[in-house]
Amino acid sequence: MTLELRPADISDLEFVKDCAVCAYELYVERIGKKPAPMVADFKNQIKDNQVEIIVCSNDSVGYCVSFETANSLFIENIAILPMHQGKGLASEVFAILENRARSKGLQSLTLYTNEKMHENLMLYPKLGFVETQRKEEYGFRRVFFEKQI
Repeated sequence: MTLELRPADISDLEFVKDCAVCAYELYVERIGKKPAPMVADFKNQIKDNQVEIIVCSNDSVGYCVSFETANSLFIENIAILPMHQGKGLASEVFAILENRARSKGLQSLTLYTNEKMHENLMLYPKLGFVETQRKEEYGFRRVFFEKQI
């Protein structure tokens, strides 16, 4: 099983939107509204080269959105289609992003999740992330994490 990230182009837009719905719809009831990735402006993120397609053994299985900030690679979103979840793919994506950030001389990976996405709150510390703050932003209660590299 080989995993790679390839830059998304506009032809990937519908896949990315569909993947976001599939990956995040289970949180709608828990949060009380659509999570941010379900309403993201993927078209502009693709134009800004922030979206990559997660490809596993030649199949598109998800996407990630990331971009550099001053000293960090900010990971806005990683979404894996439900049929491919639970196979360790997200951990592999994080490893790829960490290696990329390190090679660019960045000091950390940063991200946030919704405080009601309990699965993520358990996953990120296992991947070496440390919670840095909690705050409401754009109507969502978010938990911010950082991993020094």
